[in-house]
Amino acid sequence: MTRIIITGSKGRMGRALVDCATHFPDLQVVGQVDQGDDLSAVIGKGDVVIDFSSHSATASIGKLCAEHKKGMVIGTTGHSDETKSQIGEFTAKIPIVLSSNYSTGVNTLFWLTRKAAEILGPGFDLEIVEMHHRMKRDAPSGTAKTLAEILAAVRKQQLVARHGREGIVGARTNEEIGVHSVRGGDVVGDHTVIFAGAGERVELTHKASSRETFANGALRAAGWVVSQKPGLYTMQDVLGLL
Repeated sequence: MTRIIITGSKGRMGRALVDCATHFPDLQVVGQVDQGDDLSAVIGKGDVVIDFSSHSATASIGKLCAEHKKGMVIGTTGHSDETKSQIGEFTAKIPIVLSSNYSTGVNTLFWLTRKAAEILGPGFDLEIVEMHHRMKRDAPSGTAKTLAEILAAVRKQQLVARHGREGIVGARTNEEIGVHSVRGGDVVGDHTVIFAGAGERVELTHKASSRETFANGALRAAGWVVSQKPGLYTMQDVLGLL
């Protein structure tokens, strides 16, 4: 039995994690922590912490996990370079799964995006469109950033992201990757990668209609990470897609 502690337990994702955990017979929620609660008071009860609180809290949560040798699944996005560096330091002591998206479908999209970019080659222009609910604070989404990074890596180029276009911007360059954010309503998360060539266009799309898909993936990652050596992992590792 893997004992899990959920931080950000009162948020949208936190509530989904608590609900979905009941369908995992090998997992047990032993702690629910939210703003104002003391994680240090319950961390000794768990084997792994799933963090869907806030990017500003990731470093302090990670530090506590490293001190107590508890695995960690990080679901927050929008981390600063400083926080990313701190996460790297923590992985010397504990295993951490860090992914911009825990959906099995989205991670399949990551894989397909990489393969499509390899097959289609440099003759296709690359654009990413993402849409989320009106309450989402960061833009573009972490998933869109990951997709852009995948495309840039396949092209073996530095990421040159063009976030929207306005005015007389001139012709599109070969190096730029368009990343466009749409916000509205209660959209859980839509992502489309566009490969636009001469006379043809390929589009890869994933649409999430429920947060359960992300919660189930994060819970799967929690059960997986507890048996791993210290290091930094992604959902691609959990699913064996690398």
